[in-house]
Amino acid sequence: MESDKYSFQTGVKNTFTTVDYVLFGFILSVSASIGLFYAIKDRNRQNTREFLMAGGDMNPLPVSLSLLASFMSAITLLGVPAEMYNYTTMYWWIGLGYLFVAFGAAHVFIPIFYRLRVTSAYEYLEFRFSKGVRTAGSLTFSVQMLLYMALVLYAPSLALNAVTGFTLWGSVIAVGAVCTLYTCLGGMKAVLWTDTFQVIMMFAGLIAILIKGSIESGGVGLAWQRAADSGRVVFDDFDPNPAKRHSVWSLVIGGTFTWVAIYGVNQAMVQRCCTCSSLKKAQLAIWVNFPGLCLILYLCCLIGMVMYGFYSRCDPFKFGLVQSSDQLLPLFVMDVLGTAQGFPGLFVASLFSGALSTISSGLNSLSAVVLQDIIKSYFLPNLSEQRATLVSKILALVFGVICLGLTYVASLLGGVLQVFIFKVS
Repeated sequence: MESDKYSFQTGVKNTFTTVDYVLFGFILSVSASIGLFYAIKDRNRQNTREFLMAGGDMNPLPVSLSLLASFMSAITLLGVPAEMYNYTTMYWWIGLGYLFVAFGAAHVFIPIFYRLRVTSAYEYLEFRFSKGVRTAGSLTFSVQMLLYMALVLYAPSLALNAVTGFTLWGSVIAVGAVCTLYTCLGGMKAVLWTDTFQVIMMFAGLIAILIKGSIESGGVGLAWQRAADSGRVVFDDFDPNPAKRHSVWSLVIGGTFTWVAIYGVNQAMVQRCCTCSSLKKAQLAIWVNFPGLCLILYLCCLIGMVMYGFYSRCDPFKFGLVQSSDQLLPLFVMDVLGTAQGFPGLFVASLFSGALSTISSGLNSLSAVVLQDIIKSYFLPNLSEQRATLVSKILALVFGVICLGLTYVASLLGGVLQVFIFKVS
């Protein structure tokens, strides 16, 4: 390592340059442009099927990439590398759980929702139980999704601000506003295609970090060896003790049940699968999504290993460079990419691409649920298609504003925030 190059040598953290901010702004502009494009393109097709379900004739590929983007949020991109840095390699096993999740979602849950032709997943609850159960499910989902979106937006902004000096509330407001804009204007098609673009940005950022980080730390092999020497390379923990942090059983079985609840019955997922023109295409979208899940997971795991190799002899916590584990990856990026103008901006773009896709998916799904399960179910059952579409757009706007407000509330939670995020400190 060159002398006086890294934060642990100089005690000074690299900060963003003008080029990085420009690149970040460009990524937001592209996302907004996609929303505007579909708003103009589909201006004469004003109906809820078009706005909420993309017309029901989407190609499986963008649907698959949107599924991938929606729940591989910025929290995951920050949390998994930190998990590798702080603990052992056991977390790799959750990839096997993803296989069972894909099977369960594609062949058990999605066929039921698809054949019912539902817009809201909670319509099933009324068919199976009662209207009250449907409403309770919808309201629970709405509260949970609003809180989750606020945390997904605030957590990466806070981590980046602490390490890189990247503006905290500027990024929160910019990302929240752009998300709300293209979701309101372009509907589901805009969400699906912006998610596709954002997944590409996520992969580009992760690959750039892994390659440059490997070069700076002496290679993946050396980083892996350093982790092995410290007893962190562990793949054979079959301890059935449920109190154990990670074991094969908790990751594969527990991970399967955790994620199948998301991929099988979550409104954001069900709604996307139902945009496909046939059940087979919806199932194909889920299966194509599976290798993408594993690729993001293992890229993040390898970055965590390289990060450990890089800092193994100079712990950033001891040097006071970071205060929590979700700041590790931004620090690492600024150390290994900070001297290359634009690359830190690429990292921020990839990180916030995860946030953008999660929030836009949440806004669209919230609009669908409230429209179908509350407004149409209780107040305006005979609402015309044109007015229902307008109401959907207004709902997306309102929920976007509420999300920004809750982000401010999240900033006041302090340590409680750690309960909701995938943190490993």
